[in-house]
Amino acid sequence: MNLKPVLLKQMAVSAGAISLLLLSACSGPAFQILEKPIVFDEERKQLSLEYMETRYNMQQDAPYIEPKMIVLHWTAIPTLERSFAAMNPTLLPGARTEIGSASNLNVSAQFLVDRDGTVYRQLPDTAFARHVIGLNHCAIGVENVGGGKEGLTKAQLKANEDLVRYLKSKYDIEYLIGHYEYKDFEGHPLWKEVDAGYRTQKVDPGEDFMKKIRQRTKDLGLKGSPKS
Repeated sequence: MNLKPVLLKQMAVSAGAISLLLLSACSGPAFQILEKPIVFDEERKQLSLEYMETRYNMQQDAPYIEPKMIVLHWTAIPTLERSFAAMNPTLLPGARTEIGSASNLNVSAQFLVDRDGTVYRQLPDTAFARHVIGLNHCAIGVENVGGGKEGLTKAQLKANEDLVRYLKSKYDIEYLIGHYEYKDFEGHPLWKEVDAGYRTQKVDPGEDFMKKIRQRTKDLGLKGSPKS
C-alpha cells in the first residue's frame, strides 16, 4: 500500500486546521448577537400596520420591512435594563407627547448595544420598528445604551461596526446614517412621512461617532445623508 498520498492528505488537513486556529486567534472573539426580545404581540403588530398605513400610505398584511438603511441611535438612558424597559411595552408612554399624536405605538429598535459592546436582538431583523420619522419602513434601528454628554464607548463603536457588516452581508443595505441625519431624506424616494409638521430634533449618536463608524466601514460603500 502506497502511504504517500494518505500522508500528504493528512498533512494538508492538519495545515488547514492550524490555519483556521491562527485566523481565529488573530481575529479575536467571533461576533455574537444575543436574543433579548421585546414584546411583539398581536397588538404591537396591528399598531405597526396602522402606522404604516396612516403615516406612509402603505398597506401590508404583515409588519415587516425591506431594509435599505441602518440608522444608529443612542438611548440617552444609562443602563441596559432601563433602555430595554423603555422599548419593551407595546404602547407609547403618555409622557411622550411630542410623538404621541402620530401613534400609540411605542418606540423600539431591532438591536440594542450595551456599554460593553454586547449586541442584543430585540426584534426580528426585518420587523417594523418605530425609531426614525419617515424611514421606519426601510430602516433597521440600532440603539446604543447611554450617550449624551458622556458619548458612546469604544466597545460600542466596535460592536456597531461588526453589526453593520453583519447586516450588510444579509440584506441589500444602501445607507448608513445617524438619527440626527434623518431629515436630510425629505424629498428622497425613501421618505414616506405624510405629515409635513411631524418632525423632532435629534443629535444622536453624535457626529464624532458617525465619523468614526463611517471610517471603519468605508470599504462597504454605504451611502450617508443625501446632503453630505
